[in-house]
Amino acid sequence: MSVPPLRRAVVALAALPLLALGAGQALAAPAPAPHPTAPAQASAARATATATQVSAIEDEVARALAGALTDAALRDRLRSATADAASGAADLGPLAAAAQGPAGRLAATTAQADRRIAAAKGLGDLGPLLRVQLADPSMRAALDAGAAPLVATAVADDHARTVRAYDTAGRAHALDATAVPGQPVYLVDIDTARTLAAGMAVLQREFAARGLDTAGGAAAAKGPGAANGSVTAQGPGAAQAAGGWWATKISGIEVADDEEPWFKGAAEMFGLVTGFGQDGKVRVDSVAMPYLQYDGTVYYPNQILVNWSNYKYNLADVVLMEDDGDTNYLALAQAVAAVLLTIADQGAYIPLVNAVLAALPTSWWVDDPDYVESWYTLARTSSGRLNGARGNGWMTVEPYFVEQF
Repeated sequence: MSVPPLRRAVVALAALPLLALGAGQALAAPAPAPHPTAPAQASAARATATATQVSAIEDEVARALAGALTDAALRDRLRSATADAASGAADLGPLAAAAQGPAGRLAATTAQADRRIAAAKGLGDLGPLLRVQLADPSMRAALDAGAAPLVATAVADDHARTVRAYDTAGRAHALDATAVPGQPVYLVDIDTARTLAAGMAVLQREFAARGLDTAGGAAAAKGPGAANGSVTAQGPGAAQAAGGWWATKISGIEVADDEEPWFKGAAEMFGLVTGFGQDGKVRVDSVAMPYLQYDGTVYYPNQILVNWSNYKYNLADVVLMEDDGDTNYLALAQAVAAVLLTIADQGAYIPLVNAVLAALPTSWWVDDPDYVESWYTLARTSSGRLNGARGNGWMTVEPYFVEQF
């Protein structure tokens, strides 16, 4: 991408790492995938509809915001808020609440949209979720000079040829998706940092309830230096030692292409670690990477990626993905669990790709979320620079012993 966009917050999708495994490297003869069960198919159908629901809701809000920008005071507040915010994005709810006159209807529209989006994503009421940001920093000069802005949404389809945007009269405009517009464009988007935290909780809860996680399951890494997983192993393992446990730490990481066109707005990455837990059941641990914001930039997070005391075998796979904010976490967990529960430990690490692919609805292959990179057969002793299977990124890792207090 010529102009790297801000990255959106991460969501932890337990099945999708395994989808990516099949895309990056040939694996040794996995067992035939079981046919998805009726519950898995029903959950997949709900998840497929989520992107359409969320996009429609965001489009409604974009049109309402565009109409409200006839209010000069709201235009000034929005321009200032998106310029002052460190992320370039401002919460739409507080801005809408301050609108006066006819623009005041924007507050009710935004609040209702927040609730509908949370429900579509399988989450509880999370409060304000919608944000607004300038689509590209290059538009700032024209906006400051008084150019009339359009309002669009960060649409889900990376391969869209046009992007629909609205002017203050409510008229729709088709913008070229392949080139940054000369006219300022605001993007209405979701605060995926908030939905990430809630979505991870839903995934962990659902997988634990279905036996796909060991007792006290792994938690997502909260940031640099945070641990991925519980401190105590659930059974004997080489990675568990007196006074602590062995981990793999990321000391550096870079992505060449973040898979985000100009109209997608901000995005963030998440990693997934897959393998067999100490109880011999399939395990999926998700790791939030909010610092991974731009492609072509090297980051030095010193973040724990794998807690080896959670795994039975000295092999795990890692996948890096970005999400476009339209995932129904509850439906995803139900669909994948229905298939993964059929996989049994055969005394050695086995690929789980086919089983997971059988559970994924078609829409997840297209854009939601985007597969960025994958690393195979990561071991406890792995160290140094590891190039991804796709050739789109690398990370430098090292063994790290986490001592108990």
